[in-house]
Amino acid sequence: MLKKINSSVRGVLVFKIKVPGPAPQRGLPRARAVRAHSTACLFGWAAFACALFSVEATLAGASATDDARLKQALQRYPEADTDKDGVLTEAEARAHLKKLRSSKAGKSKSADAKAATSLAGPKPTLAEVPYGPHERNVLDFWKAKSDQPTPVVIFIHGGGFEFMDKSKAREGRMLRECLDAGVSYAAINYRYRTSAPIQEVLRDCARAIQFIRRQAGEWNVDKTRLAAHGPSAGAGASLWLAFHDDLADPQSSDPVQRESSRLAAAGAVACQFSHDLLAWDKLFANSNNRFKEIDDRPGYYGLKTDEELRGPVGRKIRADCDMHGLISRDDPPVFLDTGFPGGDITSRGHLLHHPLHAKAIYDRCRELGVGVVAQIPALKIMPGKDDPHNLQEFLFQHLKVASATATTKPVKAPTAK
Repeated sequence: MLKKINSSVRGVLVFKIKVPGPAPQRGLPRARAVRAHSTACLFGWAAFACALFSVEATLAGASATDDARLKQALQRYPEADTDKDGVLTEAEARAHLKKLRSSKAGKSKSADAKAATSLAGPKPTLAEVPYGPHERNVLDFWKAKSDQPTPVVIFIHGGGFEFMDKSKAREGRMLRECLDAGVSYAAINYRYRTSAPIQEVLRDCARAIQFIRRQAGEWNVDKTRLAAHGPSAGAGASLWLAFHDDLADPQSSDPVQRESSRLAAAGAVACQFSHDLLAWDKLFANSNNRFKEIDDRPGYYGLKTDEELRGPVGRKIRADCDMHGLISRDDPPVFLDTGFPGGDITSRGHLLHHPLHAKAIYDRCRELGVGVVAQIPALKIMPGKDDPHNLQEFLFQHLKVASATATTKPVKAPTAK
């Protein structure tokens, strides 16, 4: 059932993402040099290398066990996550292994860039397709081979709403797995927070969903079977799309705006539970004061003062961005996955990706009866025996893809106009 249509609310939000390292750091580096390991770290390197060798051996399709190894490697070697999105991809793993080997053998650093791009996925059927007026309102689309309209999985990149782009989609296995299963795939860019408030950034993501629906006939898309996923900022955007009221405007002169923005399912890796930053104070208490998610909270929303932030305008903006508060019984199922450690907050990056974020969404979904599967090992929350055990299985199950390996009964997807 479609949720009621809400009007736009304006504001601004940004997450400055930094993966937790051995000591807290301030600011947000856009790139971080990988540390060379000495002979004294041989045994630690060997453990990491074993995890990465398993990745190299399973590039065509890794199992949940391999995903767990990557998460363990990320916790031990956070510097391998070069784009600071809280997820260690196969490309990053191979690049870091290459760097370790190069440092040991005295090879040049140019080998790392080659390793990082060696996993480039298939070229899109359609590239740089504009879905909105801004230069970053573009998407890539991979059309699956099928005689029938196909489901679509949409990738929303991370990067704290400040950097990164849709090319990250080519580094993961999801793209190939979808195409092999007859599922079309899309990857979107959206405006950075430096050029638009967060409400508009999130609505960029919604418009991309609406645009794909508008192209359903030409692109052979089943409008009722769209799902979104992403890491970090992309995880939050995916959850926001899953839980927000439908943004379709049947009376709009823009045919794209007349389409539904709702999803059939969503996946979130290393998510935040809310874009209402004041709600973080309650969840993290003193830790949130010690490690600031941003330096200027009012500015986060395009406001100038704390009074505005806490007043009627600020409350309306924050409520519109509060994924946790937006959850209702008719929302689609979600998959939550985070490999970050629990316990005391050790850095800003740890604050932004702490497993308590995922747990807050998990608990609220269970309270309201919304379908949810979570993989949060730090809090000992794992999929049940009959649940899909990874994101790909979960999305395929709820998109009703024949090749899905999960055994549980799919949850009925929201109806799209």
